[in-house]
Amino acid sequence: MQQARSGITDSNTASTPLDPNVHLTPYDGFPLEDVSLYGQLVGSLIYLTVTRPDIAYAVHIVSQFMAAPRTIHFTAVLRILRYVKGTLGHGLQFSSQSSLVLSGYFDADWAGDPTDRRSTTGYCFYLGDFLISWCSKKQSVVSRSSTESEYRALAHATAELIWLHWLLVDMGVP
Repeated sequence: MQQARSGITDSNTASTPLDPNVHLTPYDGFPLEDVSLYGQLVGSLIYLTVTRPDIAYAVHIVSQFMAAPRTIHFTAVLRILRYVKGTLGHGLQFSSQSSLVLSGYFDADWAGDPTDRRSTTGYCFYLGDFLISWCSKKQSVVSRSSTESEYRALAHATAELIWLHWLLVDMGVP
């Protein structure tokens, strides 16, 4: 339904949610005439990230421009929708054959936001083959080095890991 409203029902699909060669800033492009459509589309994408963590970072980026979206931001939203259209079969998959080993990954992009130079922390945790927790969040302060940015991401991921560990212990998961 949102794809029909945005006018991309007949569009080609995209292989990635964001164009890696485009860095969005608040001042590129022209102001949008219909700000409400932008908000509705981004809101729908935020809801979709519950079961589609592959679009979480891209949605995080475009949601930063909700107050004053511009044409380049709308183009990025349309690309995410084209990616979703091409990956409708993707989602969370569960298998009864999986082990119950807790594993995780984390990373940070030092000063990745050109507007405020803050880094983004990302992590994901798996129980066997099941993705059970993930996060993509801008760090609250500007890091002075890539090492500091990575340590902040490590601290955030470790806090989640400890919480998950005790949750699994409480649930009786070996």
